[in-house]
Amino acid sequence: MPGVTHDEAPLLADLMPWSVAPLRPGRGWPMGPDAASLRARWDALVRAEGPDREALFRPTRSRTLHTAVAGLPGHRGGTGRLVRESGPCPEPVRVLHGPFDEQWLIPDHRLIDVARPELWRVAGEGQLFAVEQGYVPGAAGPAVLASAVLPDGRSPAGRPGRVRPLFRRPGGLEPNVAPGLLDHLSKVLDQDVTARDLLAWVLAAGVGSTAGCRAPLTCDAAVWARGVELGRRLLWLQLRGDGERPKLPGGRRPYVRAPLPARPAALSYDAEEQVLWVGEEGVISPVPKEAWEYEVSGVRVVERWFALRTGEVEAGTLEAIRPAVWPQAWTSELLELITVLALIAELAPDRGELAGSLGAGGSAITADALSRAGVLPVPDAARRPASVLDHHEEGPDGQFALI
Repeated sequence: MPGVTHDEAPLLADLMPWSVAPLRPGRGWPMGPDAASLRARWDALVRAEGPDREALFRPTRSRTLHTAVAGLPGHRGGTGRLVRESGPCPEPVRVLHGPFDEQWLIPDHRLIDVARPELWRVAGEGQLFAVEQGYVPGAAGPAVLASAVLPDGRSPAGRPGRVRPLFRRPGGLEPNVAPGLLDHLSKVLDQDVTARDLLAWVLAAGVGSTAGCRAPLTCDAAVWARGVELGRRLLWLQLRGDGERPKLPGGRRPYVRAPLPARPAALSYDAEEQVLWVGEEGVISPVPKEAWEYEVSGVRVVERWFALRTGEVEAGTLEAIRPAVWPQAWTSELLELITVLALIAELAPDRGELAGSLGAGGSAITADALSRAGVLPVPDAARRPASVLDHHEEGPDGQFALI
């Protein structure tokens, strides 16, 4: 790509123009890696009265026990003021809490300072989310990750990016893609290009920058095909197999070699033996070095995952209600995380080869080229959410929302 730099590649913000800022929870206790603990926290809250309930809730300017808000789209969380709440806990749902970390969240709008209802309206079957990662100059890690569950947009580096739904309407309808882009790529590449193809390409070719994720495009059909195939593999791994669990080949598959302690306090790694020590006694091996060292925004994923489950919490708070001993489910999740990161790390040479192909030829589709083709700039309407309300949504104190 002589004379063409990454700065000339189009921004993901233009290719997938509708984006939503990350959620702002306001308090940590409604989210966690264990659903049973969330139910116990809720029960403790509604059993408390007066000042005790307020102290446990942790009010902010956006949410207090007296705040009236509409229900979260698609969920039956209450809309009455929390000061009067006495009912059961809304059923926790899976969410993505930062890279590669699926946790649980109580889907109640009264508990979340800024819940981004527009994301909840389009979540569900057929939807995928592209999550830009916080850009840290010189740091390793992908520029964008994908999720099938609703992501909170959290960045391990504290520099959150944007959440970009692949579709603007529920059920995987109306691609969130610059108008005319898919048709333009289909014509240039002489093949049908779908929104999911574009997401796969971005996962394989996207690069971070101070301006946000950039997605170099190509008019070389062979390079495009390789990139989409690579991106589909990355997408499959990031979705944890999408129904079929990823596995390393026999002999390289991690196992628990010594039982994990009830309350492991730290992780350590022996690169020579490929052993992950969980606490002082627990042993998982073999663990590839690439999985242990895998980073997003300069933060090691495995270490962060462990810290969020074992870190110190303040006594007497709802966050302090958590498993007394290490759950077996967490061991399974850790083994799966190691497997996924190892398999993704194996694709690094393929990503490097793709980047080399994009940099070596004269087949780049630059942002200027998309402007000349009439794809850019995108209309303002494409950057706003679609009107998707086809049913009543409950407003504050049980009133119907008028939208």
